[in-house]
Amino acid sequence: MKRLADLAILGGPPLFACPLHVGRPSVPEREHFLRRVDGILDRLWFTNDGPCVRELETRIAELIGVRHCVAMCNGTVALEIAIRAVGLTGEVIVPSLTFVATAHALQWQQITPVFCDVDPRTYNLDPARLEALITPRTSGIIGVHLWGRPCAVDVLAEIAARRRLRLLYDAAHAFGCSVRGRMIGGFGEAEVLSFHATKFFNTLEGGAVLTNDDELAQKMRLMRNFGFDGYDNVIYIGTNGKMNEISAAMGCALLDSLDEIIAVNRRNYHAYRRALAATPHVTLMAYDEGERCNYQYIVLEMDEAAAGVSRDELVAVLWAENVLARRYFYPGCHRMEPYRSHFPHAGLLLPETDRIGRCVVTLPTGSGVTPEDIAEIVALIHLVLTHGEEVHTVLSGGLRPSQASAGVR
Repeated sequence: MKRLADLAILGGPPLFACPLHVGRPSVPEREHFLRRVDGILDRLWFTNDGPCVRELETRIAELIGVRHCVAMCNGTVALEIAIRAVGLTGEVIVPSLTFVATAHALQWQQITPVFCDVDPRTYNLDPARLEALITPRTSGIIGVHLWGRPCAVDVLAEIAARRRLRLLYDAAHAFGCSVRGRMIGGFGEAEVLSFHATKFFNTLEGGAVLTNDDELAQKMRLMRNFGFDGYDNVIYIGTNGKMNEISAAMGCALLDSLDEIIAVNRRNYHAYRRALAATPHVTLMAYDEGERCNYQYIVLEMDEAAAGVSRDELVAVLWAENVLARRYFYPGCHRMEPYRSHFPHAGLLLPETDRIGRCVVTLPTGSGVTPEDIAEIVALIHLVLTHGEEVHTVLSGGLRPSQASAGVR
């Protein structure tokens, strides 16, 4: 329990000795993983569509209920290959409220990302704003299931079909989530997963594309391996997007613990929900518990005006205490390069994206965070927000730390 004068940002000791991260890697049962690694070393088959990769693809496809899972070296390359495989060109409509890789995967291939605003209730692409952005150069739409909450898949599918556009999804946050009982992964022409170390399910580094299109899956398998169809027979343009066997072994081992990992995330979500109930000026993003969820992100939307302290000041206080909260996704792709130079006035069409980017903060969760940690984190947030104006004054240099004596009630 801290007083304002004891905050680490003002010279006090941090609340936590070790940093708490938003995305600490999940680790499988070690012996289980190492047995798989021993098999890889014995086989001397380290890459090029080995048995661990094939097992991982089969198990994920069965789990999600799709015909094909094409494993890749990372989620960004998976998205780039999916974009090229479906033939996107010209302009593609995407949200700006996403990790910058979503836009880069297009720009890298000289395709223009056209940024669409988001629905403030879902944080996902707003279909009501999307159609106004379609031009003769538009070839497709990439929806993002941000923080694991699904896009308006039916509406986007109707627009794409009616306007003859290709439809992909960046599902990097949505592995293990569902829409009306149907698992995310089977919508659009393909959906792209990330298995980066920060995700609740990881392959050390990796990704995959899920699809029910046999021809598209075959094309992507060629593209991830330089276009080779057997020895010495290149039949298509390609690159090196293959997942290695060690990464696949990590994924196979973690799949055995998937339910337990999600259960920890769900426990933490409910611990935050209970603890934040009495904390003013913040709203916790809710998950639909009637659906399958991975509960991977704890997202707060903060009312700066009511709190008297800014989101960035709150984050600075938390970081000093070793609570490594993040401003996901600030400041929006349209305010990063090269997009802010290419589209200097994009913000005029993205008021919700800009607003959300200024007021959202994500908090640590996962296996490295306990309910007791969460109670302390929320008590710290409560302290800052119930004394917001005083915190702001202290951090602005208008009050000596010794004068800041309020404590947590």
